[in-house]
Amino acid sequence: MAFEKKATLQGSTESFKVNPNAKKYTLRDNGFEETTKGNFQFTRTMDADPTNKQSVKLKIVVTDDLAQLKISTTTGNGLRTVNIYNGAAYAAIREKVDFTFHDLIECGVLEKV
Repeated sequence: MAFEKKATLQGSTESFKVNPNAKKYTLRDNGFEETTKGNFQFTRTMDADPTNKQSVKLKIVVTDDLAQLKISTTTGNGLRTVNIYNGAAYAAIREKVDFTFHDLIECGVLEKV
């Protein structure tokens, strides 16, 4: 998956971009960690039981210049993408993902497109 100016989760109709007012410290303050390449990565387990190894993870990566990003939901080991908008089995996970996006928008990290 390549970096883009706006990103969408697989199966979702909402797109997001990095807030133009966001700074590197804004990302760090909101749980993003700097990678060895200088990018910023946010990874959260979306399962109610964080010890569950089969849980779905939300992963957001922002480039070091804060211009592009990529968003995905993956399996617990991160090897396969998961479409959480397919069926009712992921309803609780969709709710947590929506809450996380809402929180990141309110904190000035992301914007809806």
